[in-house]
Amino acid sequence: MEIFRSRQTLRNYIERQKEMGKKIGFAPTMGALHKGHLSLYEVARKENDLVISSIFVNPTQFNNQEDLEKYPRNVENDLKILNKSGWVDAVYVPEVTDIYPQGLESKSYDFQGLEEEMEGKSRPGHFDGVGTVVEELLRQVQPDNAYFGEKDYQQLAIIKKLVETLKLPIKIHGVAIYREESGLAMSSRNERLSSSQKDAAKIIHQTLLKVNDWFRVITIHEIEDRVKDIFENEKGMQLEYFEIAEEATLKKTDFFYKDRDYRAFIVVHVGDVRLIDNLHLD
Repeated sequence: MEIFRSRQTLRNYIERQKEMGKKIGFAPTMGALHKGHLSLYEVARKENDLVISSIFVNPTQFNNQEDLEKYPRNVENDLKILNKSGWVDAVYVPEVTDIYPQGLESKSYDFQGLEEEMEGKSRPGHFDGVGTVVEELLRQVQPDNAYFGEKDYQQLAIIKKLVETLKLPIKIHGVAIYREESGLAMSSRNERLSSSQKDAAKIIHQTLLKVNDWFRVITIHEIEDRVKDIFENEKGMQLEYFEIAEEATLKKTDFFYKDRDYRAFIVVHVGDVRLIDNLHLD
């Protein structure tokens, strides 16, 4: 596995691979890698000649400087995990100046309202930061295919819109949420949970499964009340929000239309750990 720590060394490598006609798969990360990240590379390995990862903690997508400073960083351990997986051919670990040569400033994008829903309501400018770093990485790596997890479904939708708007010749793939045996969505934040908290947190996914059972059987208002009731009775947990939204627009819906796809989104605080999850409603 090759490691590139500057924009120029990556560029030279990409040029050589393109000359050989290699199909490139790419999945960017902010490090703190776990099996959920590795599932992206497992999928990419099956569909490409070459698989590239990147590790870069993007400053412009943090609304809180304290959150940026607390974000876990252990690049050398991440590199060991990627190398051991056997699915990754090369890793790009850029400096801030490789991504932001003109200084730390986000571009401004029109995501046609996708950025204003759910996470965007409490994190102004967050998705401009995401768009800025993803656009720059995609332009530098020049992949044929790029892979993102469905756990951050809103981010996935925004990246698809970004690529469509900029007319980049890249296919964006969503990869199913990788879950622990309990059903809890895999996240680096799970490591901050105690064993009892982690066991209790499985109710998040269990609730989404119940929502899927209730879908089209009772009204959305009744579903929302039932979800609120579940978490009001769970000690040490606080429901931040629960929404059922159209997958195409991410707009909250009050009624089910037969010809549209819907997804349930949930954010729950377990102690001081914020956990997100979602589920396509079938």
